[in-house]
Amino acid sequence: MKKDLLSLLDISEEELQKLLAEAKHLKKMKKAGIPHELLKKKALAMIFEKPSTRTRLSFEVGMHDLGGHALYLNSEDLQLGRGEEIRDTARVSSRYVSGLMIRAYKHQTIVDFAKYSTVPVINGLSDREHPCQLLADILTIWEHFGSTTDIKVAWVGDGNNVCNSLVLSSAITGMIVNIASPAGFQPKTEVLERAIGLGGRVKVMNDPVEAVRDADVVVTDTWVSMGEEARYDVRIKAFQGYTVDDSLLKRASPDAIVMHCLPAHRGHEITDEVIEGPQSVVWDEAENRLHAQKALLVKMLGDTGV
Repeated sequence: MKKDLLSLLDISEEELQKLLAEAKHLKKMKKAGIPHELLKKKALAMIFEKPSTRTRLSFEVGMHDLGGHALYLNSEDLQLGRGEEIRDTARVSSRYVSGLMIRAYKHQTIVDFAKYSTVPVINGLSDREHPCQLLADILTIWEHFGSTTDIKVAWVGDGNNVCNSLVLSSAITGMIVNIASPAGFQPKTEVLERAIGLGGRVKVMNDPVEAVRDADVVVTDTWVSMGEEARYDVRIKAFQGYTVDDSLLKRASPDAIVMHCLPAHRGHEITDEVIEGPQSVVWDEAENRLHAQKALLVKMLGDTGV
């Protein structure tokens, strides 16, 4: 029976630990130049409604490393752009490829693909979640601290799709998550309730200083995501005081690391001094998109899985 990754919680705590171990193993093999063509003759269709840098690069290079093939498909180049129903595209695509990765504006689009697809479907980003980004983030935290249990993570800024996935991650990682967002820009209530109901330790507040105090990890993201440009001025005004700068970072643990999923807007959600500073692991985090997703692809598209 096929398994999809629509939400981070489609992965169990046990599966997550296996994925982290496999990602670490695959990362070592790539660094050493050791071939690991575990998905030879497998094909991944990548459907993009939204532009991408890291998602496209990491999945495309990842499939190449694993001996498979990735196909970049812009939705406007498909019959979807001319009105073909999702269920028809999903059914036909499933006859050609071993898996589908979709980066969509609406989460329901990915849900509908998964409903009619007979091959695994991966959420490459939606307005609700970004589980692949969180796999990379968790891998980065795990590498740095040796564990995720009881690691205190402070999110500063917009309660967006990445934030939603971070909130849910608390239920399978043991991390303690503090969210600092202005009123009206906090993570989805149903996401918070689900995470807490599954044992996640999450607090939502307005004060960035309170959220960051003694944190092991400080995370932020753009204040204006794709599709929200029409509210640019409103958002910039709402997030004044939520910039991760040297002053705010001093409230965290002295050994705290700083993360950002990119693209970054220096001077808005983060300063140049912080993202380029000694506590930033942003570039390790970006690289880990590749290794975490390769482990995921082996699990979902491989003959034996992880």
